[in-house]
Amino acid sequence: MPELFTFEHFKRFPSLLHTVTTKSHDLPYAFSLALHTGEAPEEITANRNRLSRLLSSETPLHYVLADQTHSDNIQCITLKETRGWESLSDAVKECDALITAVKGVVLGILTADCVPILLYDRQKEVVAAVHAGWKGTKAQIASKTVQKMIAEYGCDPEAIMAGIAPAIGRCCYEVGEEVAEHFFHTPEALTQKGEKYMLDLPFINQKQLLEAGLKEENIEMSHTCTACEVERFFSYRKEQGCSGRFMSLIGIKQALSAK
Repeated sequence: MPELFTFEHFKRFPSLLHTVTTKSHDLPYAFSLALHTGEAPEEITANRNRLSRLLSSETPLHYVLADQTHSDNIQCITLKETRGWESLSDAVKECDALITAVKGVVLGILTADCVPILLYDRQKEVVAAVHAGWKGTKAQIASKTVQKMIAEYGCDPEAIMAGIAPAIGRCCYEVGEEVAEHFFHTPEALTQKGEKYMLDLPFINQKQLLEAGLKEENIEMSHTCTACEVERFFSYRKEQGCSGRFMSLIGIKQALSAK
C-alpha cells in the first residue's frame, strides 16, 4: 500500500481531506500520477483510482487538476465536477493555483521538485492548491492565491492554514544567476556557491505567505527535500529528467446527508 504524507495541523479538522503521495515501487511507474509525461494513460489512471480508494471517503469525491504552466493564473472552482482526472482534455487550462469552497471537490497539484502549497481557511471552509516553481514563486503565486481567497470568498488570512509540501530544498537546488537574480531582494534565501547559487524556494514561499497575512504558527513546513529523499518522492533534478510526478491534494468533505 502506498505511503501518504500528511500535515499534523490539517489532521485536526475532521471535515478536511488532504494528502501528499509518495513513490511506491511495486506499482506502475512507481505510483506516478501524471498523465502528461508519456506513460501509458491506463496505468496512470489506475494509479489515480488506487489513490482515490486510499482516501476512502464516505461520500463521492470530484477531483480537479490543472494544466500547469508555471504561470500565476488562479482559478476558482465553483462546480461539483471532475476535471483533468481521467483525461488531460478537460483539465483547467493554463493554471497553477486552484481554489474552491465546494464540498466534495478535491484540488490536486502535480510536482517533482516544485513547491506544492495547500491552503485551508478554517472559518470560511475554503481550500486552495498552489504549484510554485521558481517562475511561480517569482510571480508570487502563493500570496496572489491568498489575495484571491480574500477577494472572492471573504477569507481572513489569519484564519488560513498552510502546508508547504515536499519540494527541492536549498541543499540541492543549484541555479545560475539568471534565476537567482529574481530573488536577490531576499538574500537569506540564497547561498552563493562559486558562480552558482543554492536557492530556497520553500522558504521564499513561506515568506510570501507571511507577507500575505498568514500567521507563522499556521504554516507547517514539510522540511523534506525531494532530491535528498528521491526514494520517497519524484525529483526531476535528482533523477535527471524523471517523468514521474507525485500529487498534493486538498478538499472539504461533504456531509453524508449532502450526497
